[in-house]
Amino acid sequence: MTTTRTPRARLTAAAVTAAVCALALTACGSGSSGSDAGAADGAAKERTVTDATGAKVTVPGTPKKVVVLSEMDLDSALALGVTPVGLTAGRGQTGAPAYLAAKAKGIPLVGAVTGPDLEKVVAAEPDVILAGQIADSQVLKQLKAIAPTVVTIDGTKSWKKALTVTGDVLDKPAAAKAFLASYDQRVAAVRTAIGSRAGSTVSVARYSPKGTAVMQQGVFISDVLKDLAFQRPGLQSRQGEGHSTPLSAEDIGQLDADWLFIGTLTSTGQSAGGTGLVAKLSADPAFKDLGAIKAGHATEIDGSQWTSLGGATAAMNVLDDIERAMKA
Repeated sequence: MTTTRTPRARLTAAAVTAAVCALALTACGSGSSGSDAGAADGAAKERTVTDATGAKVTVPGTPKKVVVLSEMDLDSALALGVTPVGLTAGRGQTGAPAYLAAKAKGIPLVGAVTGPDLEKVVAAEPDVILAGQIADSQVLKQLKAIAPTVVTIDGTKSWKKALTVTGDVLDKPAAAKAFLASYDQRVAAVRTAIGSRAGSTVSVARYSPKGTAVMQQGVFISDVLKDLAFQRPGLQSRQGEGHSTPLSAEDIGQLDADWLFIGTLTSTGQSAGGTGLVAKLSADPAFKDLGAIKAGHATEIDGSQWTSLGGATAAMNVLDDIERAMKA
């Protein structure tokens, strides 16, 4: 069977399996799951983990070659001290999300937001695949023919749950637990640092010359803001249908809040043309009368971590950004 997700992903499961056999020189068709080969390399005994869908997956004791198929998976792996052997491009990026680019330098690209390139996944010779939120049964079947495949992101898209699943898969549950504890401590510290501003209303938006989109509930950044007890104005307090909600120029008033954090996926700090985004918006008739703009409470942020899928490192960076912007 084939998948129609992307033209480059049109490999049958049988073809993928054959390619894996050729590349990895494993004894295919013998009924072996690969654990013998792992044992020969001194790897720990196989383990069974539960993925984000509740499925049981047998994985190597300590995976050595990990392919990540979402930016949240990349973030989780790097946060736990594991450098993947393959990654997919972040939303609006040609490679890793901008905030992870330095740590991910040199990791081969094996796909895009639209889906993995199965030939490149095969070439990476993974011993485990972190499949993010892939739900396409055809694609998952093909991935499973390459290596044990774990869906890490459930319907809540919670980075905390994804980090916990990833920690289990990578044999680093204690590291994941420690990271979450440090995050909670950092949240408490930021709430103390910003004082009474912790109860403020906060808007988060992604800007583009083609239009502005607002971040509603059910996405990464809204979960972080909820941890800080911020309020969200208008439709931002409600569950969104997708990852972000486009606004017309007439609806920019939906962004009116005590504080505004806005950015693009392609730049941080300074927008194209050398003019800061906030300065540009301050002269824009649709934005200039927003309360946050008039009060000087608008901050340009890195959209690749604030307004995309997010992750553990992104969450910590967001806390840093908020403290810098709002510290009393």
